[in-house]
Amino acid sequence: MSLRSKMAAVVGKTVYMTVQTLTKGGSSFPGRVALKLDPTVLEEISKNYEVIIVTGTNGKTVTSALMHNVLKQLDPDTISNTTGANMLQGITSTFLKNYQPGRKEKRHAILEVDEASLVSITEYVKPHAIVFTNVFRDQLDRYGEVYTTLKLMLDGARLTPETKLFVNGDAPIFHDLDVPNPVTYFGFDIEKGEAQEAQINATATLCPHCKKPLKYNFITYNNLGDYYCETCDYKRPELTYRLNEVTRLTDQEADVQIDNDPYHLTVGGLYNSYNALSAYAIGREFGLSTEQLQRGLVLDQAVFGRQEAVMVGDKRVHVILVKNPVGFNQAIETIALHEKEFSLFLLMNNHYADGIDVSWIWDVNFEKLAEMPIPSYSVGGERYYDLGVRLNVAGIPEDEIGIVPTIDGLIEAIQKEKTDDVYVLTTYTAMLRFREELYKNNMLKGKW
Repeated sequence: MSLRSKMAAVVGKTVYMTVQTLTKGGSSFPGRVALKLDPTVLEEISKNYEVIIVTGTNGKTVTSALMHNVLKQLDPDTISNTTGANMLQGITSTFLKNYQPGRKEKRHAILEVDEASLVSITEYVKPHAIVFTNVFRDQLDRYGEVYTTLKLMLDGARLTPETKLFVNGDAPIFHDLDVPNPVTYFGFDIEKGEAQEAQINATATLCPHCKKPLKYNFITYNNLGDYYCETCDYKRPELTYRLNEVTRLTDQEADVQIDNDPYHLTVGGLYNSYNALSAYAIGREFGLSTEQLQRGLVLDQAVFGRQEAVMVGDKRVHVILVKNPVGFNQAIETIALHEKEFSLFLLMNNHYADGIDVSWIWDVNFEKLAEMPIPSYSVGGERYYDLGVRLNVAGIPEDEIGIVPTIDGLIEAIQKEKTDDVYVLTTYTAMLRFREELYKNNMLKGKW
């Protein structure tokens, strides 16, 4: 390591420890400082790691948490960017946090990486594997359309051609990837039904060869499933790792069969079964046994803002991050599985990290919420008015929609609810503000 890199690493580590002591936060700032001192410091401090990167529109954080737990069965010192700081500065901070001068033994790192940031990471880090979860329409003001996002991901993979790609085979957009990397597919292999087409607002559902609408033997959600074209030979690629059956599904957990072995998952909702399947695939890549994988796929603590449960007084509050139509729809499908009565709070900001354009909420199936027996709806965050209008158009009377204009008042509003359970579906920066309030009121151990 050069003197410049060593100085940047030591200063960055010192900044990290100082920020943690003073604020219990600051997951990107130490990396920003170190990169100012040496723009190539990430290459140096990541050298003794076997790195697995997770990228894609939805599911990165939960998938990374599951993979982290899986790889800890092999290497208890496996590291990960658990707070979701997934751009260059945040990734650098993750390695700075774990930087130990002179350490030579190989360790493992699971990194959640923002799709648009992948190319800036693989410029310096040469991972063992990259996992592609999915690509859906998301933050059009930042990413553009889905094929723009795909190009960003492929550009990042091409910088490290020996890296293995583990790819969701149920996503048509990932068929025939133009990359030099070896590609392995995972997906659902459940009972086939009658031919069907994806919903009208699903993305990437035309055959790239003949431009005809794709047909499906089954659809799990949105455009994911066993697809094929009726007019040419285009079809889903051969799967290496298969989820054979979902035997039980709730909003909090699931039981599934993967490659004909049973697994219990402590994350609910169908979309999280994909996340578990990709973590399973990485576990098999590193030679883990069925027993090790069964232990690894059981998370012993909630994932940052993803089905996280917090006690607010005597109310059990479940927090789910939402950031695009597909993810929001899956959150709605998941809370519909909840067996007890619950109140619902929807929070939306429109900062850069949330997506400045909020028109995407009109592609969310709020009409399903109107059909559910929810006794109390409330909206909050900076764009509470937009959410209120959308709920009203979906069929929820205006006088039945509560308004919490500031996050500061959210805890008090939750404590006034009549139900014991409360769901909070929130965009990213509103979630961070909510967590700050919980931390300030001693309801959360740490903001991150």
